[in-house]
Amino acid sequence: MRRPAKIRLAGTIAAIPLCVAAATSAFAQGQVLNDQLNLGEIFSEQTLNVVTVQEGVAASTSATGNNVGIAGSRVDVDATSNQVNQGSVYGRTVVNASGSMGASSTVATQAAGNFGNAGAEEATYRGFMVQTNSGAVTARGQVEGETARAGDIAMDTQATGNTQGLWLQNGAAGARISQANSGDVMADGGAIVQYVSGTSTVAGTAAGNHIDIDGANQSAARVITDQGNTSDLVQASKFAAYGNAYLTETSTSATGNNLNATNVGPLLDVANHQYNTAYVRSQAETTSYQFGAANSSAYGVGNAAVVSNTGAALVLDNVQTNDGGGVEVIASAEGHDGYDIGARASAAGNSVGGYVCGTCGGSMTTSNTQTNNADVSSRATTTVTGSARSITSSARAVGNDAAFYVRSN
Repeated sequence: MRRPAKIRLAGTIAAIPLCVAAATSAFAQGQVLNDQLNLGEIFSEQTLNVVTVQEGVAASTSATGNNVGIAGSRVDVDATSNQVNQGSVYGRTVVNASGSMGASSTVATQAAGNFGNAGAEEATYRGFMVQTNSGAVTARGQVEGETARAGDIAMDTQATGNTQGLWLQNGAAGARISQANSGDVMADGGAIVQYVSGTSTVAGTAAGNHIDIDGANQSAARVITDQGNTSDLVQASKFAAYGNAYLTETSTSATGNNLNATNVGPLLDVANHQYNTAYVRSQAETTSYQFGAANSSAYGVGNAAVVSNTGAALVLDNVQTNDGGGVEVIASAEGHDGYDIGARASAAGNSVGGYVCGTCGGSMTTSNTQTNNADVSSRATTTVTGSARSITSSARAVGNDAAFYVRSN
């Protein structure tokens, strides 16, 4: 059984510098220098032609300009990573079905200009990660089954200009992550199926820049994040049509810049800076002639950040600016005869959330500055041409949205 390194973390976190760019000269057991440049077009495509299968269809497609993984297990790591992608990246998955798709089917499509993943287990990670993307990034996932039958369907389509992950397992981190995207990003596609006896989920996610920080088992981190998205377009769009379906969910999420940071441990200290000028569009539409439950949800935001710690302290310095193209969110659901149907649309220029567990002796220190100079709109439409048991619909638009929550006994 691994021993929790509580004494080690308490001593280490005090020594984590706020600017790790100047700390790479310090001695470490592991040193990594990564420099990647991609200038060519990256293209990945697959097509499945299905007549009848019993268990299901599984299709996975990915395309990435630059990819790196850096981690240490019981070994401290100093890392400097620079990724530059200038070529277009395209990933596409198409399933053509005419008979039975079987009991359970999954269709996954991913495209990224730059992808990085770093972490530490029972160790300290010090890193400076820079990602720059100027190539267009497109992911398309589609099921064409106008005469097809299916049990369960799970479709996930993701497109990002830059993605950086940082994970800790009983570890400590001092890191600076810088992302710049100027390439258009799109996650598109959908599904057409005659009959679904189980659950069909069709999801699309698009982000100019994305950072995911995950600390567990008494970890601690101080991180500076800089995200700038200056592309013309970030779009997530999914369209689903069914003849007869039991449970269906069509969802899209589009963000210019996105940060998600969670930790379980003594400290999570994040200085977050986000700037977006792209037109952000999120569109989810579903139709089902007969339905058990048919739902459509769309979410779009220029800059988004969620930072939470289950532990002693959360420190958050958040600066967000949304300008330029604006945010537009559209959700619609339509059916003829069934039970429950609804559409939800949510749009924001800037959004931030900070959460800390007060029952753990937690405290929160926050500074928040949000500026929105762009139009923000949301539209939800629910239509029943015959009869239904219930109809739900919601639309929300906000320029700047902030929520800070401390829980105690």
